[in-house]
Amino acid sequence: MSEPSLSSNRSQNTYTITFMVVLSLTCAIILSVLASALKEPQEIAKEIDRSQQMLIAARIMSPYGYFQIQNEQGQFVPAQVAKGGILEPSDTQFFPNREQILEVYRTRIQSFLVNDQGETTTFEKAGINEEKYTQDYRKTGYYRQPWKLIYKVFANPQSGESLDAADRPVIGYVIPVNGMGLWDAIYGYLAIKPDGDTVIGISWYDQKETPGLGANIAEPEWQSQFPGKHIFQESANGKTDFKTAPLGITVIKGKVSEVLGNSPKALSAADGMAGATLTGNGVTNAYRDVLAAYRPFLIRLHNESAKKAQ
Repeated sequence: MSEPSLSSNRSQNTYTITFMVVLSLTCAIILSVLASALKEPQEIAKEIDRSQQMLIAARIMSPYGYFQIQNEQGQFVPAQVAKGGILEPSDTQFFPNREQILEVYRTRIQSFLVNDQGETTTFEKAGINEEKYTQDYRKTGYYRQPWKLIYKVFANPQSGESLDAADRPVIGYVIPVNGMGLWDAIYGYLAIKPDGDTVIGISWYDQKETPGLGANIAEPEWQSQFPGKHIFQESANGKTDFKTAPLGITVIKGKVSEVLGNSPKALSAADGMAGATLTGNGVTNAYRDVLAAYRPFLIRLHNESAKKAQ
């Protein structure tokens, strides 16, 4: 039997290489088309998730996924969405769709900017493109910028009332928080009352910590201990010097009730997670570093709130 000729082998090799090149190009084109087609839905999904997490931190939404509202006794009860993003008490837990989440978010939450002196402005007045700004500085942290991102939380409009934000009182503020956990970056939100000191709620929504350990920072049970905490640490005499007081919330090793008891420090501390000390340290550092940049604004809020209380 005669052996294949050299020209025949070259022809087969050429065919094989050509086939592989064509197949690779075809796959690349398909992947590129799919990536392009999925980009917009992915961005929408991210926007909805961020909106939902802010609503959870502001306690407009339960961490279990349904809307809630405070009754006359100050208790949180389930709520349903009426026209215009207005929330009304409901006898059952109402789990909203994506459009309803965005509707309530746009009715109740509004972004703005603060600088190192605690002065505020809008993206429009500052000449900053909000979409580009939020994308460019999400990973490095908005608190590092000359103009820092923050959100106003407006009161739930009553039926028949104006939906214009300017006509409704501000009941809180949401600050984006980021830091480093054990394995990677962690991202969340911290909502505070208009007194500039009292926590409304928190959320940690983007983290890669160890499941069952550090990942518990994203669990409702762990996050539920933060409402009512103080971000300015009181001194031993129970008073707070807002200009010099340590700022943040410390995640301690163990339980606050056992380690700190009823001391003033307990008001600015949270229970640690067994086996997740480094994640807890990351949360502590994130609150400390981020809130330090907002101190002038928080002091301004406190002073304004104190004047109104007189």
